[in-house]
Amino acid sequence: MTETTFSPQPEGATGALVLADGTVVWGRGIGAAGHRVGEVCFNTSMTGYQEILTDPSYAGQIITFTFPHVGNVGANPEDIETVTPVARGLILKADITDPANWRATRNLDEWLKSYDLIGLSGVDTRKLTRRIRDAGAPTGVVAHAPDGKFDIPALIKVAREWPGLTGMDLAKEVSSRQSYSWNETTWTIGDGYGVQENPKHHVVAVDFGAKRNILRCLAAAGVKVTVVPATATADEVLAHKPDGVFLSNGPGDPAATGQYAVPMIRGVLDAGVPTFGICLGHQMLALALGAKTEKMHQGHRGANHPVKDLATGKVEITSQNHGFVVVPDSLPTDVEPTHVSLFDGTNEGLRVKGKPVFSVQYHPEASPGPQDSHYLFQRFVDAIEGRY
Repeated sequence: MTETTFSPQPEGATGALVLADGTVVWGRGIGAAGHRVGEVCFNTSMTGYQEILTDPSYAGQIITFTFPHVGNVGANPEDIETVTPVARGLILKADITDPANWRATRNLDEWLKSYDLIGLSGVDTRKLTRRIRDAGAPTGVVAHAPDGKFDIPALIKVAREWPGLTGMDLAKEVSSRQSYSWNETTWTIGDGYGVQENPKHHVVAVDFGAKRNILRCLAAAGVKVTVVPATATADEVLAHKPDGVFLSNGPGDPAATGQYAVPMIRGVLDAGVPTFGICLGHQMLALALGAKTEKMHQGHRGANHPVKDLATGKVEITSQNHGFVVVPDSLPTDVEPTHVSLFDGTNEGLRVKGKPVFSVQYHPEASPGPQDSHYLFQRFVDAIEGRY
């Protein structure tokens, strides 16, 4: 897959992945017709494709699923992380089959069409994943033409002209436009989602692209959640008189979003409010504290990433989705790393010494993924109550 001239179209091909270097991967189109450009990444999760496709952190990205049987459990209206998915597209090995799960309400292909999501099946996803691992995440266009007609040179041009995620602020595109309250708690079998009716504390969640299940975990931990837009100022956040401030996950380059978010975070920290960040929120907290971030070669995306807690020595299996990372050597002396990736040694968490301020790079809400890190939401409550 290193050729710079595109391969001939095989008979019956109705979909293609066209990379900026001229590589064309042919397959069968799924979902909506048309084309979308973005960064091509891969996710190693074996379950939870619906949550992945609706994670706002995937704005600007085309997701290659390494698990071959995506679509086998169908789709349902409960397992979504945002109302309007922002992923640019998806790439699969096997064709989508009829659903075989008691919670399914529709076929995945039908669900993709309803959200105008474009996909490609019949791809050697192992080969594509190896290419991403070796050469980094490329820019590409995923295209679906039911009539099999493609203008490949034009699609290559689209891929080459896309600027990439470095320097791109995408949080504004996926954030809520106005403040709202949230009290829905986590899902349980037989009961579905619950409601937090007796909150002990009030948390303001800054929405840089927040997943619903993160908000549910906060509510389940006993807090009233007020969600505010990514562009909220420190004064606007503090006007809600929060007991704690949560910095959410989200897409894009943290340095770009930090142009307006870092002053807000510094204002919150100066006010002494307990603060907890996840993913993009972790990176921007680091920026606010004086550290630096950088683009990763391929990123971390999956539900099987081992992370070591440096304080306890415990290893958690975590869910992750990020393409930027905090530079450990840039952390100031009053900030200490708390977690580290056992895959590549990158930073996975930090805390401010002597203050109720901490964050993690991974996704403790586990949607999808293991629930090893759910304790972090209780840790945030402990910080609010002065016990951390």
